Amino acid sequence: MSVRNARTIWESMAHSRFLLSSWPWRGLAYVLSTPVVSALVSVPVTVLCLPWLYLVFRFIGPTPITLGEIVLVGLGGLLLVVAGGPLAALPVAQVERLRLRLVQADPVPVPHSARGGGWIGWLHRRYTRPETWREVAYLVVVSLAALPCAALFLTLLMVGSLIISPFVVQPDAPLALGLGRVSTVSEALPYALLGLGLFPLALYLISGLAGLHGAAARRLLSGVADERLRIELVEIAQSRERLVNAFEAERRRIERDLHDGAQQRLVSLILQLGLAKVEMPPDSPGTESVTNAHEQAKQLLVELREFIHGIHPQALSDLGLPAALQELADRSATPVTVDCAIPERPPGTVESAGYFVVAEALSNSGKHSGATEIQVSAKVRRNVLTVEITDNGRGGADAGRGTGLTGLADRAAAIGGTLSLSSPIGGPTTVRAEFPCSPK
Repeated sequence: MSVRNARTIWESMAHSRFLLSSWPWRGLAYVLSTPVVSALVSVPVTVLCLPWLYLVFRFIGPTPITLGEIVLVGLGGLLLVVAGGPLAALPVAQVERLRLRLVQADPVPVPHSARGGGWIGWLHRRYTRPETWREVAYLVVVSLAALPCAALFLTLLMVGSLIISPFVVQPDAPLALGLGRVSTVSEALPYALLGLGLFPLALYLISGLAGLHGAAARRLLSGVADERLRIELVEIAQSRERLVNAFEAERRRIERDLHDGAQQRLVSLILQLGLAKVEMPPDSPGTESVTNAHEQAKQLLVELREFIHGIHPQALSDLGLPAALQELADRSATPVTVDCAIPERPPGTVESAGYFVVAEALSNSGKHSGATEIQVSAKVRRNVLTVEITDNGRGGADAGRGTGLTGLADRAAAIGGTLSLSSPIGGPTTVRAEFPCSPK
């Protein structure tokens, strides 16, 4: 990303051409305008805090103050802040959203954009939504930010005075530069060089303060966007879960259609070819062709059954995860020990995800690890299914080298789970997956 494409002043500061872009001057404009906004804010803030200021003066005054007066005035001040704070914060927040365009390219969404209900509805939204009180909190932020902004601006002025000192110094009027006094151009030149060296640093400091203030302001003033983002994330999670469920349902349908349709027809074809082979004379010219077709059909049936099992194993549907994992262990060329403690069956999508994690891990271990022993454990604790596969192979596995574990990690994430791989050189290799679930 180039400095021109940076979305915030923070991002632009990471580029080498930052000082040649407009971002430092935008940050300077933001810092310069902050004390002005703070001065304007000080008027309503002072009005809102008048009861508490009265208490302060009463405390330091000669006349003793009573407890009743403290409670009464203190509660009055609190009510005044609660009643007037949201209204005082409204124009300040609107101004700040405009100022934020100096340090952030993306506009800040405006809260309370909903319509309806008239003035009563507007006041209800204004005083009951959390975005309002974040705007009130911003009044404090902008008041506190005025002092460091003014200090950095004065620092920049001092650096600028060092730079221009050779052009304004006069022999009959010595110039005070903080670090000393100069009366000639030759005396002012080192200070000018020092100023030129400090000027980029001052711009970075000002831009950093502008970025920090802008980030805090956006955090406080973009509550509607945050709420909308949370709602959208919930909707995405729900739609993702629906897609996973639909995918599992389609997988089961394909497995059922192949099992009940194509596989049964292939079995019938094998029987017919077997009968034809028996009925044909051994010396008939077509006997060898029928025999070959019969053997190929039987081999095709084996491959079809393997394919159907890969889509969705029947044992998983009928008997659950413990039986399906034991079936995987029995079919593995490497000895596999299964420890499965699942008192109740989890949801189908979770069962399926756990099964295929084990299947992929066993396949990878058998092909690449050189392991002589594999341990598989599956347990449900606190509504979380944890599946762990450990082998004693050579280790060094990397999920980035293939798509199997990466695809399983994506599948786990789709239902809110996680998948991790630990495989140091020399082993052991451990694949661990966790899936949130609730027993049926």
